[in-house]
Amino acid sequence: MISLKQLQVFTAIARHGNLGLAAEELFLSKGALSQALAELERQLGHPLFDRVHPRLQLNEQGRQLQPLAEEVLSRITDIEHLFDEQGAPSGSLRLGASQTIGNYLLPKLLAQQPELQAKVWITNSHNLCEMLQRFELDMALIEGENYHPNLVTQDWLSDEMLIIAHPAHPLAGEQLPSLAQLAHHNWVLREPRSGNREQFDRELAPHIGTLGQLLELNTLEAVMQAVEQGLGLAFVSRRAVSDRLLSGRLVIINVNTHLSRTLKLVWHKQKYHSALLRRFISLCQQHEENKAFSRQL
Repeated sequence: MISLKQLQVFTAIARHGNLGLAAEELFLSKGALSQALAELERQLGHPLFDRVHPRLQLNEQGRQLQPLAEEVLSRITDIEHLFDEQGAPSGSLRLGASQTIGNYLLPKLLAQQPELQAKVWITNSHNLCEMLQRFELDMALIEGENYHPNLVTQDWLSDEMLIIAHPAHPLAGEQLPSLAQLAHHNWVLREPRSGNREQFDRELAPHIGTLGQLLELNTLEAVMQAVEQGLGLAFVSRRAVSDRLLSGRLVIINVNTHLSRTLKLVWHKQKYHSALLRRFISLCQQHEENKAFSRQL
């Protein structure tokens, strides 16, 4: 009979692709993991991984088993918390968020569910979708596009995007410059494959033409710090830069173009939605934008 321990071992190895990391997660020895996996494969009559040193990569049988095993373990957790007296489901979620959401929205959402334990990964949208593909996350909140047919994407919130600069920048005093007037100026941009950079490349770069010097940074905070040092223009969310605009450390370059994007909730289409995950998604969907936010500054 297949045991819960075997399924826990299998899903941990599938997520990490590594016995050592899976052993750390489950507080077991690598030997115990190897033994449990070997017994599971013997009972199923198929290997579940291709051994590509130093990693274990899911084969076709393993990929078929992964969503079923994840669902069984999630349902067991639901049963364990079925009669909790607190009323709200408790437990732990593995969440991913791209940087604007992770730094400026997700903390507020988590504060609405203080009983929730969460492990949060903040990285770009491309990386998060790859993690969802491997069931390393329960869900993600992203700013970019999802190109994976196995993932479900749900539109969430509207987000205003701004071009920002140091107050002493030559364009800071211009009244509604055109995008073409941004040509030959230096830029500080996020890394390729981030949602921010994809939107810049898609919607701004073709209308600007030749850029000046380009500095690429992989965190939003580093981008804004660099702009404060006068290293160039940047393209960021109003949510991220609002405090710096209020203090006067940065200013908006008001081009005659409205720039926006849609933030999204994403999960694997075969992901079982536990009571805890359903509650968190509901909190996200109920989250109302501050009506005055768009009128600030």
